Amino acid sequence: MAHAAPTALRRHPYRGSAAVDHSGRNALIRALLLGLVYGVWAAFIKRDTGPVDAGNVFYGILCGALFAACMFGLNRVGPRLMREVHATAYGAFAGIAVGYLHSLTGASVFSSTVIGLFSGVGIGAVAFYRYYTREP
Repeated sequence: MAHAAPTALRRHPYRGSAAVDHSGRNALIRALLLGLVYGVWAAFIKRDTGPVDAGNVFYGILCGALFAACMFGLNRVGPRLMREVHATAYGAFAGIAVGYLHSLTGASVFSSTVIGLFSGVGIGAVAFYRYYTREP
């Protein structure tokens, strides 16, 4: 049919004899990598142009581990939530994370709250759009 528009290909999961759920492993790797970036960023801000010491390293590891754990948990629980709640959870998580990083710079509480609020609302809106347009 020359008049029919092409359709998008459907992606089917691998259903072989040794089917392995790779989505959990990929989510864990993604969360760990983003946690590493977040931890390094937090430690770098906390260092404040001073020398790198053990306290900064442990602070970065702690921030990165907490970020990765929250992100992995949100990734595991999120698909079971309604799309509005799922998007709101990601927006709140992103707003808190960005607001906390901004507070490490020594900015005021009001400034950190506004930056976190705007980034959380923006990321929540983008997440809602993504979940709304890709619902099954």
